[in-house]
Amino acid sequence: MLKIKGMKKSFNIGTENETNIFQDFDLDINECETTVILGANGCGKSTLFNMVSGVLSCDTGEISLNEINLGKLKEHQRAAHIGRVHQNPSLGVSPSLTILENMSLADKKCTKFGFRKLVKKDRIQKYTDVLKTLDLGLENKLNTQVKFLSGGQRQSLSLLMATMKRPDLLLLDEHTAALDPKTSKVVMEKTMELVKKENITTLMISHNLRDAIKYSDRIIMLDKGKVILDTRSNLISETELIKIYNRQNLVDSDEEFEHAV
Repeated sequence: MLKIKGMKKSFNIGTENETNIFQDFDLDINECETTVILGANGCGKSTLFNMVSGVLSCDTGEISLNEINLGKLKEHQRAAHIGRVHQNPSLGVSPSLTILENMSLADKKCTKFGFRKLVKKDRIQKYTDVLKTLDLGLENKLNTQVKFLSGGQRQSLSLLMATMKRPDLLLLDEHTAALDPKTSKVVMEKTMELVKKENITTLMISHNLRDAIKYSDRIIMLDKGKVILDTRSNLISETELIKIYNRQNLVDSDEEFEHAV
C-alpha cells in the first residue's frame, strides 16, 4: 500500500537554523486500515502529510502508493490517488460556490472541464443521495453558497468531496480540531462510517488520544521525526498513551495534556 523508504527531509540547510525532520525514515501503511499519527507540534506529522501529498518533496528516499513512485508525480497528479481533509473547514471547499457546484468540482477531479458545463443535470440526484448520508440536511441546500454553512457542515462536505472518487489513500489532517466538541464527534463518526463503508486506507493526524484509540486500527507516535510507538489501537489504553507522552517530554503537565486532547 503506502511505503516510505529511506526518507530524509531538512529545512534551512547550511544555515544556523537548519532543521533535520526525518533521517532515513521508513514506514509501511496497511491497506484498508485507519492509522493515527500522534505527536507534539514539530514532531513531523504535518511534514509527513505534505511529503506524501506532494506539497513538499523528499531530500532523499522514496514514497510509493500501490507500487506507484509518488516522487515522479506532481501534487495535482497525486490528487488522483490521494484525498485530503484539512484542519481549516474552508480549505477543502470553494466557499463562494454552491454545494452543488462544489460537488460537481469533486466529481470532475483530475479531469478537464469548463465552468460553463460544470454541473451536469443527470448527476444532481447522485449528489443529493450522497449528501443525504450525512444526515445534515445539505441535500436541501444545493444552491446555497458554502460560505454560509457552519464549520461542521463545511467539513462534512469537504469529507464527501475528498472521498467521492474513492481515493487510494485519505489524509485526515486534524480535520475535527477546529470544531466544537459536539460537532467534532458528529464529524468523526460520519468520517469513520464512510471510511469503513468504502474500505478506504486512511492516515489521520490527531491530538485527541481518546479518538485515536476509538476510531483507528493502528497508532503511531512520532518524536523528532522518529517512530517511538507503533501498536494496534486495541492493545493500548489512553492512560498508557499519556504515560508515553510524558516519558518523552511531549507535554509539560497534565493541564497542557488535557488541553491537547
